[in-house]
Amino acid sequence: MNTPDSVRVFVPIGMLGGGFPEEIVERGMALGADVIAVDGGSTDSGPHYLGSATAKSPTASIARDLRLLLRAAAARGIPLIVGSCGTSGTDAGVDWVAGIVDDLLAEEGLDLPVARIYSEQRADDLTQHLAAGRIHPLPPMGELDPATLDDCTHIVGLMGHEPIVEALEAGAQVVLCGRATDTAVAAAVPLMRGMPAGPSWHAGKIVECGAQATTNPRTGGIFATIDATGFTIEAVDADTACTPVSVAAHMLYENVDPFLLREPDGTLDVREATYVALDERRVRVEGSVFHHAAQHTVKLEGARIAGYQTMSFVGVREPQVLADPEAWAQTLRGYLVMRIQQALGLGPDAYEFDLRLYGYDAILRDLDPAASAPRELGVMLLVSAADQQTATAIAKTVNPYLLHMPTAAMDYLPSFAFAMSPAEQERGATYEFVLNHVVDSPSPTALFRIETGVAAHV
Repeated sequence: MNTPDSVRVFVPIGMLGGGFPEEIVERGMALGADVIAVDGGSTDSGPHYLGSATAKSPTASIARDLRLLLRAAAARGIPLIVGSCGTSGTDAGVDWVAGIVDDLLAEEGLDLPVARIYSEQRADDLTQHLAAGRIHPLPPMGELDPATLDDCTHIVGLMGHEPIVEALEAGAQVVLCGRATDTAVAAAVPLMRGMPAGPSWHAGKIVECGAQATTNPRTGGIFATIDATGFTIEAVDADTACTPVSVAAHMLYENVDPFLLREPDGTLDVREATYVALDERRVRVEGSVFHHAAQHTVKLEGARIAGYQTMSFVGVREPQVLADPEAWAQTLRGYLVMRIQQALGLGPDAYEFDLRLYGYDAILRDLDPAASAPRELGVMLLVSAADQQTATAIAKTVNPYLLHMPTAAMDYLPSFAFAMSPAEQERGATYEFVLNHVVDSPSPTALFRIETGVAAHV
């Protein structure tokens, strides 16, 4: 196949299900898109979605966005690639999105070949890799205990562009990926069609979050044209723009190094990259290079159950409490420990609780240099225990203290305001991330499975 002069990538939004105006898709197609790429997931919202293999977005939101993108892909005859399906990229997440796609294709009367790429990993297989010395920790993790793999409810590996390319070359027009690097989703078609690795990966990084690399991230869509010497990037919305600053700044986003970005196949290096405004809305980027690694690696993400949690939330407007919230909270913590031991016979090793003072220091805690007396306070109590019954029993036991706790100087019991009734809200199982490791892969596609045809509806 002859190498084209350029490849044009349209990203309608940073995450599927977030919603975008229909005219954004129309403009992306009018700009001559060769592929529609969109991320479907993230770890930003914590380990629950991987641990439970559930999605952050509702079915209706995903279906609304996909309907517009499937129509556009069909009308223009270009691929649609969705990364990290179902938020965390589990097998269940891929099948869930595939079921939505199947329904939409039937409703729209479209016949688009669909491929599903599964990225979930079996603990037994990874244990063998670990024993062979093929799994390595990333900072700040230490060496991996094999028991940690067994504890995980779900483990996924982050694919690069190679499985996506394999699916496309096999004839798929819609590719639904398990967990994938955000950049790989956008870089796959340019790389497949012969564009250089440096500009392809750099453009993929800039467009990964949709309009975030523009002057107005609330709008939808971004468009990159990759060629032999670099790439040009522009906002899709007519009322916003890309500038050298907005584009270059995106290398800082979710990246430990603003100049180097690690991918499964190597490292993107933008230390010599230049960013030049072509006009008021477009930026030209050149000088990006990609250093291919001697060993292909796949990053692992895994989550396990950390316990079960019950929450209470109370609003405080009492002036004497607000005068020194931390002193009041310290007194409350002491009474909670005492009451839990007294009523339930549980010592501090049998549970955990977190008292968060919203409006005072719940977010920055001791890092806040200017904590001052608030006008009102939201107090969140999070109780964690090995089972739900114990967590809820603790929260109920300390309910009166959370509602009426006075300061040391008060000679009466104040009354605060619970936000809900009942005051105790069971959150169920809570999860924690326990893997931040890479595995040496025998090949770029060895740890992933590609399937075609109709998926089971989940």
